[in-house]
Amino acid sequence: MRILLWHGYLLGGTGSNVYTRALARAWSRAGHEVTVVCQERHPERYDLGGAEVVVPELPERLLPVFVLDRYEGLEARLLQDMSAAQRAAYVEANAAALRERLPADLVFANHVLLGGPVAAATGAPFAVKAHGSELEYAMRGRPDLERWGAEALARARAVYVGSEHIRRVLEDVVGHVDRVHVVPPGVDPEEFRPEPRAEALARLLEEARRDPPNPGNADERRPDDGNAERFAAFFAQERPTVLYVGKLIENKGVHVLLEALRGLDARAVVAGFGDHRATLEALAPPGTLFTGQLEHRHLVHLLPLCDVAVVPSIFPEAFGMVAAEAAAAGVPPLLADHSGLAEVAAGIAEEYGPADARLAAFPSGDAAALRERLADLLALPEERRRALGLAARRAAERRWSWVAVAERLLASASA
Repeated sequence: MRILLWHGYLLGGTGSNVYTRALARAWSRAGHEVTVVCQERHPERYDLGGAEVVVPELPERLLPVFVLDRYEGLEARLLQDMSAAQRAAYVEANAAALRERLPADLVFANHVLLGGPVAAATGAPFAVKAHGSELEYAMRGRPDLERWGAEALARARAVYVGSEHIRRVLEDVVGHVDRVHVVPPGVDPEEFRPEPRAEALARLLEEARRDPPNPGNADERRPDDGNAERFAAFFAQERPTVLYVGKLIENKGVHVLLEALRGLDARAVVAGFGDHRATLEALAPPGTLFTGQLEHRHLVHLLPLCDVAVVPSIFPEAFGMVAAEAAAAGVPPLLADHSGLAEVAAGIAEEYGPADARLAAFPSGDAAALRERLADLLALPEERRRALGLAARRAAERRWSWVAVAERLLASASA
C-alpha cells in the first residue's frame, strides 16, 4: 500500500510523536510505501524504516498546539486562540502537501483537529487517530471546534481510539461517530526488553555520551548536559529506584509521585521536559535525578536499571505508552487508576494474578496510597519483583506489539 501519514508535530518526545514514528517504521518494514508529513526538522535522528519525511511550510509559521511548548522555527499557539482564517490557512497548507503526493491508498491523520480537516481536504480515502489531547485540552466545551471535528470525522473511512475511555470522550465531545475502532498504541518488545544491570548501565552511558552539547540545558527538548557523568555517579550505588518518564506539567501528576517518595527508602529518576520542571525540582526529595528529555535510545537501557516505573497522571489519558514500554522492559509499572491508564493496568494485573493485582494501580492523586504500593513493591524479594516484571512483559507482548497494532489499523481502514 501507499500510505500518507500526517502528523502536525515532531517525531520525538511526546506520545503522539512516538506513535507516529513507530507506525511509520512498522508499516515501512512490512513493505508499504510510507510518507510522513510533519514538522520534524531532524528526521535523521529516528529510525523510520525508510519512510520519507516531508515538512510543509506553515502560513505565518503558526503551529496550532494543545499545550504550549517551544518549537524550532515556529510560533506555537493554542488551537483555540487561532482565528478561523489562520486555522483554514494551516489546513490548506498541509492538505496541499498531501495532495502533491497523491494518489495514495490511505491518508492516515493524527488528531481529530486538525488532522481530520487536513485529511478530508485531500479528497482521498482517510482515517483519523484521536489521541485525546485535542479532545480534552482544546475541543471540549468549544462548540465551534466540536462541530468542526464532528464534520471531518463523518467523512472518515475509520476513526481510531487508543482505549474505551477515549471512545467515550470522543462521543462526549463530538457526538456519535460511526466506524470507531479501539486499537491501543504499541510497544516494540525487541527494542524494550530486560537487560542485565551492568550491560544496561554501560549502554546508557554510551548513549548519553553521544548526546549533543546542551549548555545551560537551554534546549529543553534535549537531554541535560553532562548526563553521562551524572548517570554514572547516580547508579554507582544500587538503591531502590523509581522512574517517571513524561511531560513535566501539572496534569501529569509528578508532584504526587514526589510526595509519595517522602519517607521511603527509594530514589527517583525524572525524565522529561515542561514548564513545571523548576517547581518539581523544588519539591523533589534529596537524591532525585532530573535528566531532561530522553529518547528511546536512552530509555531502553535506563528502564532495566530501575525497580518500578510510575505513571501518576491526574488528568485523563488515552492510553499509557510509557507503562507499556516499562512492561516490555520487564519493569513493573504502577499506574493511576483512571481513564486509559486503568485499562493498561488491568491488562498487567491480569498477568500478575489475583494475589498481586493491586500492585499495578493506585487511586489517582492519592500520594499516601501510591507510597503504600511503592513500599510493598520495593519490599518484595528481588526474585519475586523480577517475576512481576516478566509477567508485565507478557502483557506487553500479547496486547501491545507495534507489528500487531499496525496490521490492525490497516485491516480496519481497508475494510
